Amino acid sequence: MKRLLILLLALSPFLQAAEQPNVLIIMADDCTHNDLPIYGGLNAKTPHIDRLASQGLTFNRAYLAEAMCQPCRAELFSGQYPMRNGCAWNHSASRPSVTSMPQHLGPLGYRVGLCGKVHVAPKKSFPFEMVDGFDRNCVRNPTRAHDLAGIGEFMTRDKSKPFCLTVALVEPHVPWVMGDPSQYPPKKIKLPPNLADTQRTREDYGKYLAEITYMDGQVGEILATLEKSGQARETLVLFTSEQGSQFPGCKWTNWDTGIHTALIARWPGRIEEGHRTDAVVQYADVLPTLIGLAGGDSSEHVYDGTSFAGVLFGEHAKHRSYAYGLHNNIPEGPRYPIRTVTDGEWRYIRNLLPDELYIEKHLMGIRGNGELNNPYWATWVRESWNNPHTYKVTKRYMHRPAEQLYHTAKDPYEMTNLVADPEYAAIKKSLRAELDKWMKAQGDPGAPQDTHEAHQAARQGKHLYGVN
Repeated sequence: MKRLLILLLALSPFLQAAEQPNVLIIMADDCTHNDLPIYGGLNAKTPHIDRLASQGLTFNRAYLAEAMCQPCRAELFSGQYPMRNGCAWNHSASRPSVTSMPQHLGPLGYRVGLCGKVHVAPKKSFPFEMVDGFDRNCVRNPTRAHDLAGIGEFMTRDKSKPFCLTVALVEPHVPWVMGDPSQYPPKKIKLPPNLADTQRTREDYGKYLAEITYMDGQVGEILATLEKSGQARETLVLFTSEQGSQFPGCKWTNWDTGIHTALIARWPGRIEEGHRTDAVVQYADVLPTLIGLAGGDSSEHVYDGTSFAGVLFGEHAKHRSYAYGLHNNIPEGPRYPIRTVTDGEWRYIRNLLPDELYIEKHLMGIRGNGELNNPYWATWVRESWNNPHTYKVTKRYMHRPAEQLYHTAKDPYEMTNLVADPEYAAIKKSLRAELDKWMKAQGDPGAPQDTHEAHQAARQGKHLYGVN
């Protein structure tokens, strides 16, 4: 008996590793979820993402709380909403007290790495092992060539311990310079209804689609590297598209095309292949899910999310009742705070300063080479006077009412505001009350949060608002 006990103790690290899944998270950058074919996209060619979806579970209703690179990553890695973790603006920092995947999965025996784009701070709160191989600069032109050796070495370095690796790609973030835009002739593109149909928009949208296809190729290479490591069957793969693209009405908004994200989960033999779910999940739910799958206790930390493992394994059809969102426009333009809530079918949006114009600096900004950052925007403004649809989408973007209500399940681009329709008054009332409840729980003061003073404090690791 004593010898058996000694043997079990000696084998315990290996037994634990066998029971715990490896985790591979692949993130795109600024990719509107319904530009992907798996969500109804009519243009982009994504054979590797399509294949991944056929091998796992696709979430129809996955969301992030803020459609900006830094806040959404802080939410994903910490399991906390922007107001709680402190990163509620782009180019700000989380609270120094925040902990993330390395501190939570490390004690459970995991090696926790990050390859590619980082864009979270401070380092103390996000002490990932940095893995080489993919570009960390999302605005480099062209993107630095990637090398799979780093992630391959990380996956195979020590098979007695499970790994959690995030590969954060930088496509299709602007500038759209990677891939082959000749695959997407402007005349053949089917533009979504929330964009103005101008020649320059079509040309730039084709370049964006080419970057989606380039990103899809990277996804295929990363998955092939996992297969080569011999650990694909023991690995939970999560693919997510991050927030929407930089086209007006997507990134930096609370519309569905901003904060609705793609999410695919594959775990051979554990997650049924080729299925979809309408369960509502949010980035804040990912870390608690991983901790539970790793055998940890997520009640030991403060999370805004909860584990959706039951959805992964087909045990539950539902997860959360609501997903929440916010937007603080500084430093991307003048203050323009927005809040939202969705139940997956309906979306309610509150614009806290509706008398102001919404202005986002990147649309009219100048690149380092002197070129316009997004030259298609000028064509929207120029053609608004004689094209009703162009006028509608330009006005929709720049001037917004105090409240908006959309039946997103039937109106996925949220073009018809139903807030004044008495038929939906009860839905508006219910969602409005839920948003009030969430803001109060998060210590969210509303409009006073979106100020230069609050943003500057957050950059320095100090926070004027939000729960601790």
